[in-house]
Amino acid sequence: MSRRSEDALGLLASWDGQAQGTTRIGVLLPWANQAVETELPRLGLAHTVFHYARLVPASRATAVDASFWHGLREAATDAVESLAHLPLDGTVLACTSAGFTGGPALPDGVMTAFDALTGVLHALDISRVALGTPYPTEVTAAEAAALTSHGLEVVAHASLGLADGYPGVAGEDVRTLIRQIPADALRTADAVVLSCTGWHTLSVLRDIQQAVGRPVISSNLAMALFAARLAIGAPL
Repeated sequence: MSRRSEDALGLLASWDGQAQGTTRIGVLLPWANQAVETELPRLGLAHTVFHYARLVPASRATAVDASFWHGLREAATDAVESLAHLPLDGTVLACTSAGFTGGPALPDGVMTAFDALTGVLHALDISRVALGTPYPTEVTAAEAAALTSHGLEVVAHASLGLADGYPGVAGEDVRTLIRQIPADALRTADAVVLSCTGWHTLSVLRDIQQAVGRPVISSNLAMALFAARLAIGAPL
């Protein structure tokens, strides 16, 4: 991948076109998430089937906090069991922030959207990223630290400061967020990361990529890229 010019959506289509069979991915989905089931089908993977199970935290929380993240992890066992009769090639907990905030262990074989994101970045030889999130400032800072611990340099980060209500974030809000990242930082980044599976970013990915001149990888796109790599026999 040419880190300076490659279209991540185009790369996804290329990998999908190389697949020789069908890959089945179990998706453990936070109960209030509306974006994943909207965006993954629109990414056009002809060789991947996504099977969904919803996660309901014991706290019945929707805002991102420890009770939410830990509740998702605790609910993962039953969700995996509900998919047990499907011939899955992989299973992902479709919450990025649950992947870097600690909590109960996940069932064997379950990765998080954060794992998919970091794995894809390494697979594409991307080492310097500018990070944009809808999260509260402290959660965004925690993700920047987690990315650093995975060998990635976060050249700058910006956030909307929201603990909840991610489905309501408009495309223009995402564009405005990226404009908050200093131009010098964007020039030194290999890619822009739009973290969080719960906000709708697919409609603005290409526009932002053209504006910043860098690949833009969202959490949902990262999960799709993970699936496409499995389909061509190149797991993360």
